[in-house]
Amino acid sequence: MNQYVIGIIMNGVTGRMGTNQHLLRSIAEIIKQGGVKISAGETIMPDPILIGRDENKLKKLCDITGITKMSTDMDKVLRDPAYQIYFDAQTTGRRADAVRKAVKAGKHIYCEKPIAVSTKIALELYDLCTKAGLKNGVVQDKLWLPGIIKLKRLIQQGFFGEILSVRGEFGYWVFEGDTIAAQRPSWNYRKEDDGGIIVDMLCHWRYVLDNVFGKVKAVSCLGATHINKRVDEKGKEYKCTADDAAYATFELDGGIIAQFNSSWTVRVRRDDLLTLQVDGTKGSAVAGLRECYIQHYGNTPKPVWNPDIAQPINFFDGWSKVPEQEIYDNAFKVQWELFLKHIVKDEPFPWDLREGAKGVQLAEKGLESWAKRRWVDVPDL
Repeated sequence: MNQYVIGIIMNGVTGRMGTNQHLLRSIAEIIKQGGVKISAGETIMPDPILIGRDENKLKKLCDITGITKMSTDMDKVLRDPAYQIYFDAQTTGRRADAVRKAVKAGKHIYCEKPIAVSTKIALELYDLCTKAGLKNGVVQDKLWLPGIIKLKRLIQQGFFGEILSVRGEFGYWVFEGDTIAAQRPSWNYRKEDDGGIIVDMLCHWRYVLDNVFGKVKAVSCLGATHINKRVDEKGKEYKCTADDAAYATFELDGGIIAQFNSSWTVRVRRDDLLTLQVDGTKGSAVAGLRECYIQHYGNTPKPVWNPDIAQPINFFDGWSKVPEQEIYDNAFKVQWELFLKHIVKDEPFPWDLREGAKGVQLAEKGLESWAKRRWVDVPDL
């Protein structure tokens, strides 16, 4: 058995996303399963070192995962040739400087999104990597969610006919932190710390729309800061300066219209924290994170508007659940495995930092639309 050992510098894994998705559910699981199998006689084995500012948090993560390597000195680790990949899951504002250092040290780059605080900086990072001949990628996890994979299969099978529209509902109630602890970090609600739901979620909607339904051509977006004060991790009240809700409409190639509501101030009465409804001339589907329900043209009821009587149609009855036809692994883990294959075997990996820059661009255009209160075109990058 030929095993390729790949050293990975994992920076920012003490944060919620870095710990849960990238460390515990991705890299630690890949190690536990014996690496990434690439052929009958070949595997890739990650060899991670955890980087952060809090030594106690790093030690705790090492204890939980069995990973033995950690450091608070990133510059020293970057000089070590044993590590080929630099991964960054820090807060957005810290990312660019760290990536620049890693590129200078000759490391391949893999980043959480948003990859930078501006499109200009995002494209700069992409250019730095390409000029240095370094492979690079951005996390675009939702493409591997079972619900979205099921939608992609329906599109490939021609289920929808001509797709007319996409409606996305995302979000949940994030507690303010006074009587019940908040389930998101406080920096998310401070613009000065690069927070805000437009910056966070429009990056996701860009790659979902581009890769599943059609290229984004224009955006109309209205943001809001519905809750003005919250309580931080230390119990101190602070003023919310970033948007906690966004109401956006996108024009896609092919005339498809997409509408997405994103909110941390909404109570959920739908199938999941994220649902996508796709309506086409021949059928419709509603997908959550894992499940997908469909209604074909032939199963579509014919309601008549009459508010004077109780609704005689149970509209849920005409939908059927898409069966499990594939095996679905953790979305973050799947993309990690693809990136590792890209590094070792040069297998295709189209989700590079330029794709990450497109997400930053759409967030910027959404903020511009809100400020100008009008539609804004989204040019090619």
